[in-house]
Amino acid sequence: MNKRMLAPTIISIAMATVMAGAAISPAIGLIAANFPNADPVLIKLILTAPSLIIIPFSFVSSYLTTKMSKRAIVLMGLVIYIISGVGAQFTNSIETLLAFRFALGAGVGLVMPLSISLISDHFVGREQVKMMGYSSAFSNLGGIVTMTLAGFLATYGWNVPFNVYWMGAVIFILVYFFLPTNTPVKPHGDSGRKVKLPLSVYGYALASGSIMLVYYGIATNMAIYLEQGKIGGSGIAGIVMSFTTIGGMITSLTLAQLQETLKKFLIPLSVLFMGIAFATLSLTSSIPLILLAVCFVGLGQGILFPLINLKALGLVNPLQSDRVIAVVSSCIYIGQFSSPLVLDSIARALGHPTIRFQYFLIGIALVTSVVIMAAIAILNKTKKSPSL
Repeated sequence: MNKRMLAPTIISIAMATVMAGAAISPAIGLIAANFPNADPVLIKLILTAPSLIIIPFSFVSSYLTTKMSKRAIVLMGLVIYIISGVGAQFTNSIETLLAFRFALGAGVGLVMPLSISLISDHFVGREQVKMMGYSSAFSNLGGIVTMTLAGFLATYGWNVPFNVYWMGAVIFILVYFFLPTNTPVKPHGDSGRKVKLPLSVYGYALASGSIMLVYYGIATNMAIYLEQGKIGGSGIAGIVMSFTTIGGMITSLTLAQLQETLKKFLIPLSVLFMGIAFATLSLTSSIPLILLAVCFVGLGQGILFPLINLKALGLVNPLQSDRVIAVVSSCIYIGQFSSPLVLDSIARALGHPTIRFQYFLIGIALVTSVVIMAAIAILNKTKKSPSL
């Protein structure tokens, strides 16, 4: 077994998961034009359908680790991923296309929790932190590459962008040859399955879902925000949104160094910078400031998601790692799916249905959460200090 290829192989699995929904987003207009009689809601579901199915199949993946090796589950998930991803281009009805997209979500759901728990299985300490960062960074890179490629392929027809899912075949080959076959199978009824997860795990899962809910406010609302402020059109929106990915890649690649330097302050500082960035978006109409702000939003998420996964995994026996990742990842996808619904509903309820006001609320909420974290830390320190 080539150990030098183990890290790239595990990272490649993470890249496959980020390609699920957004990879074909550049072609969504062409798809809508090809199915002119389709309900607009069904057209939107082409992008969101995989996210809905990923959640239950994450728990199916966790259950299957009691029956077979993780390598076998990943290979099975990738086969579903390739067939459903590529096969969607041969459909002639919106219903069949959606069926393929739901199947794609099943394949990703099987693979996604293992893309993280395999890091926990094969790496420890600083190497584990570094690998979590690399996994997040290259997932972002995979999203950039596939969306750029899909945009190019869309010039040849509405269905051609689905060929980006052939990248799953490359990942399949890497997993087949370089992922160890001796990942232990958990015996049925072991402690990883019977013991309840600590409540703190659900707390971290809720935190992940909340971060994704506000972070996805950039992807879903930036184009409208720029139009409402008469700042720019869809072309500028694409450039602005790419800066969140750039920010995320920077911090993900340097995560181990940042953790060693800032230690317990890293998470609150990340949340604080995200809060300030959203508050800046609510106040400015300057393109350079907007680019800087969204870059800082990306910097924050590039730190928070890997660290939350690490902290949640650190609370449990390694036998429970797949179950933990299934819970945390499910909350992330719930946050992603519900982001526009929650943010729009709150803004409307308060009588200010603009995106600028949404960003203001997010900024206030994030800064307030940092104040609460600081207050809790001070109270805990006071309780631990011996009385005079």
